[in-house]
Amino acid sequence: MSSHTALPARLRRWTYLVHRWCGVFGCLLMALWFASGVVMLFVGYPKLSQWQRLQASPALADAPYLSPAQVMGQGDVTRLVLNAASGQPRYGLRDADGRWSTVDAVTGRIPAALDDAGALRSAHVFLPGVSAHALGAVWEDRWTHSRALDAHRPLRQVQMDDAARTLLYVSSATGAVVMQATLGERAWNFVGAWLHWLYVFKNQPVDPVWTWTVIGLSAGCVLVACSGILVGLWRWRFSRPYRSGSRSPFAAGWMRWHHLLGLSFAAVTLTWIFSGLMSMNPLGIFSASVAPDLAAYAGSTPARHLALAPQSMLRALQAQGFTAVELEWRNLDGSPYVLARDAADRSRIITQSEGQLQVAAQWPRARLESAAAHLYRAPLASSQWLTAYDSYYYRRDEQSMMGGSERRLPVLMLQFADAGRSQVYIDVATGQVELSVDRAQRVGRWLFSLLHSWDLRPMLAIAWLRQTVLVVLSAGGLLLAVSGVVIAWRRTRRSLRARRASEPA
Repeated sequence: MSSHTALPARLRRWTYLVHRWCGVFGCLLMALWFASGVVMLFVGYPKLSQWQRLQASPALADAPYLSPAQVMGQGDVTRLVLNAASGQPRYGLRDADGRWSTVDAVTGRIPAALDDAGALRSAHVFLPGVSAHALGAVWEDRWTHSRALDAHRPLRQVQMDDAARTLLYVSSATGAVVMQATLGERAWNFVGAWLHWLYVFKNQPVDPVWTWTVIGLSAGCVLVACSGILVGLWRWRFSRPYRSGSRSPFAAGWMRWHHLLGLSFAAVTLTWIFSGLMSMNPLGIFSASVAPDLAAYAGSTPARHLALAPQSMLRALQAQGFTAVELEWRNLDGSPYVLARDAADRSRIITQSEGQLQVAAQWPRARLESAAAHLYRAPLASSQWLTAYDSYYYRRDEQSMMGGSERRLPVLMLQFADAGRSQVYIDVATGQVELSVDRAQRVGRWLFSLLHSWDLRPMLAIAWLRQTVLVVLSAGGLLLAVSGVVIAWRRTRRSLRARRASEPA
C-alpha cells in the first residue's frame, strides 16, 4: 500500500481510537457539564450585587460627621466612602495597595478588630429582625473564591435564621456584609456552578493548577467531540442504506442511539465545549493589549477630595427628596466630586462651583468626553450616547455570571483610534467606566458569551423561549453523553472480563 493511501487509513484509525478511549472519560465529564449547565440557567453562583448591598444599607443621618481631611491622615487614600453598613457611620479608606481600613465618622476612633459580636451587628443591619449565630472566621471557602473579596479576608461567617437560611460573610476590614448565600443557592450550586466550574480542584482565588486543569480537560473534550463528528459521518450512509434498511450500521440499542444523538446534537455539543474552553482565556489570547488609564481619567494624583461637610451634602440631597445611604469621594479629570447613592441604587453627583454646592443626576457629555480623552494615548475616534443596550454593553439575569454588573442606561460609548480599536462605556449617572473592550476582547465575547450563553439581545428579550431551547438542547447533549458513558462502561467491562479469562488459573 502506498504512503498516499496508508496515511488517511492510519489517521482514520487514530480518530476511531481517540473517540473510543478518550470518550470513556470525556463523556462522563460532558454529562456533568450539561446537567450542571441546566441548573446554572436558573440558580447562579452566590453573589452580593450592588443593589442588594445598597438596599440593606441604613440611611445616613444628619449627624456631626468629621470631614475627610480629619480622617485621612498622611496616607495615600485612593478611595473614600461613608456609609453605615456596619451599624454605625464609618469612613472606609482604601490605600494604594488595595487594603481597607475604617474610621468612626463621628468620633474619629479606629474600630477594634472585627470579632463575632461585630459580625453579628453587621448581619442584623443587613437582615434586621432575624436571629443569627456567628460561625467564626474563614479565609476562603467554596462560595468565596472571587478575587474581589481578597481585600476583605479573613471573612466572618454569620448564619441567619431566616426562612432562606442565609449565610452571610462579613469583611474583617470594613465590617460590612460582602457576600450572601442562601441555603437553596448553596444546595443547588453543588450540582450547578460549583460542579460546572470544577471548583473541587480550586484552592485559592488565583490557582494555575485549577486553570490549566480546566483548560486541559476542555481541550480534550473538544478533541473527543471532533473525532465523534468524523466517526458519525463516516459511519452514516448518505447515498444508500445498509442491508438492514437503516443508514446507521448499528442495531437497535445504545450504539445506535449514540450514533443518532451524536449526529443530531454534535454541533451544539462541540460549540458549548469549545466556548467553555474559550471562557478560560487560554494563553491570554483575549486579554486587552492596553488597559484604559483610569488614574489619568480621574486626573488627580494624589486624589483631591471635595471639602464640603457631609452634613451639608446630605441636607441638599434630602431637599430634593433623595435619601443617601452612601457617599463616595471621587475625581473626574482633576475635579473632585461626591457620588451619592440611595437604597434603590439611584445616584446623584455633588460638585462645588464658585463656593456653591450643586447636585446633578448625570454628567454633561462634553465633560465626560474631555476626561475620557486621557484613557488612551490614541485619539478619540467617535462618541455615541446610547439609550439602549448594544452587543457588548448589556444586562444579564441576576443568576448569570455577569448578573452582578449594574449596566445602567443611558451610557456614553467612546471608540478610540488605538491598535485594538478600544470601545469604552461610561455610566453618565456616575462618571464610572463600566466596560472597556478592545478587538481581542470583542472576539472573546463572540467565541465565549454568544456561543455559550446565547446572549444576543433578541434572545435575551424572550427569556422563557431562550431558556426552553437551551434546556432542550442541553437534554439532548446530556443523553448523548450518557449513552457514551453506558457504551464505555460496557466496553470496559467486556475488556476486563476477557483479560481475566485469558489469565492462567
